[in-house]
Amino acid sequence: MKKHLVSIVRYEKPYESVRKAVLSCGGLERMPAGARVFIKPNIVFWTKACTFPKWGVITTSRVIEDMVILLKEHGIDDITIGEGIVRDARDRETPAHAFKTLGYETLGKRYGVKYINIMERPFEKVDLGDGISLNFNRDILHSDFVVNLPVLKSHNQTVVSLGIKNLKGTIDIASRKKCHSADPTKDLHFHVARLADKMPPMLTLIDGIYSLERGPGFDGKKRRSNLLVASADFLSADLVGARLLGHDPAQVAHLALAAQNHNRPVDLSDVTVIGEDLEAISSYHEYDFEYSSGETGEMPLPLARQGIEGLFYRKFDDTMCTYCSALNGLILTAIRSAWKGEPFDRVEVLTGKKMRPTPGMKATVLVGQCMYKLNRDHPHIQKALPVKGCPPEPQELVRALHEAGIEVDPVLFEQAEALPGFFMARYEGKPEFDESFFRVE
Repeated sequence: MKKHLVSIVRYEKPYESVRKAVLSCGGLERMPAGARVFIKPNIVFWTKACTFPKWGVITTSRVIEDMVILLKEHGIDDITIGEGIVRDARDRETPAHAFKTLGYETLGKRYGVKYINIMERPFEKVDLGDGISLNFNRDILHSDFVVNLPVLKSHNQTVVSLGIKNLKGTIDIASRKKCHSADPTKDLHFHVARLADKMPPMLTLIDGIYSLERGPGFDGKKRRSNLLVASADFLSADLVGARLLGHDPAQVAHLALAAQNHNRPVDLSDVTVIGEDLEAISSYHEYDFEYSSGETGEMPLPLARQGIEGLFYRKFDDTMCTYCSALNGLILTAIRSAWKGEPFDRVEVLTGKKMRPTPGMKATVLVGQCMYKLNRDHPHIQKALPVKGCPPEPQELVRALHEAGIEVDPVLFEQAEALPGFFMARYEGKPEFDESFFRVE
């Protein structure tokens, strides 16, 4: 049986740690001489409104610069950093602000690196088999070699988000929404499992200097883990990354499907791990959010513990795409702030693409175009409060919640971009959470 190499290295020194992780697993052996190299970091979210908790959310600029130096030392001059940040595809200012703040402009001046917002670049339709096609960024498809730099994080819909999942950032908006299909077979996991299949030769280097629980966003719990995982085999890197996060890859649907698609075992029996002892350093990272249900309502556990009653806010499912997901936490925060001790009047909030209303609710808020189309004529709905749009407008959410008798503060929605700053306060004054990892000096 062919053995795939994966290295696990403690992050100790700039450049040296990345070099050790990459070279010890033979990560650049398939890179052609003079290759056009595409670097794919993970910038899952960005806001100009505040300096938010990047730790465990975004690939460190430190690892990106170290990787650029290593490529330059191997004679590579054509290097492009590309990412499609999650927000309105027409927004040019926010990606530009992210690239500048994270030091990509400096990398360009210092090393001749190009950096692109893939939403400004052409896409190409790719057939992934079984009737599935997605539109991928042409720059990555037509590069000679890919350096995939995900973050070591768990994920509330896919259990883990590592190298394969990171490639979701190279497809267009329509394809991202398509991935969150309500089809019981060709679902999110089915799509994600195939994202790496048509890529050029690829090195995966998982940035675990910081790791994240209950990711992928800024509201997860961050850890300083000081780990790097590297492999020339994308699936092996993710299998090991999942185990590092304390999860059995067989229980991670997209990894189990990817292994099946490539006729690979999912138990790491064809993987050789070098460097750190995988079992000794694995640490469980919770991925899911706890919910409570009962006569007084169904809702996230923190809301139930607050004493909120009369609200039915079912757990989101895999069909809720990124663009509604970005509003979900804001809605829950606003509801918590609006609670004055009196029960809400049996209000239900539905999200995603397949939820159906519960009989007996007095008001049903349908969040997003998908929910509206699915349930607008449902007989169980006494009072439908649609929030149309894809994604829905924040002011429409305020209107619907007010009509349901939940007096949320409109200011919270008007200042939504500042919300990550509240999560920043948890890490203030803790020296291990160092902003310098996200700058290029």
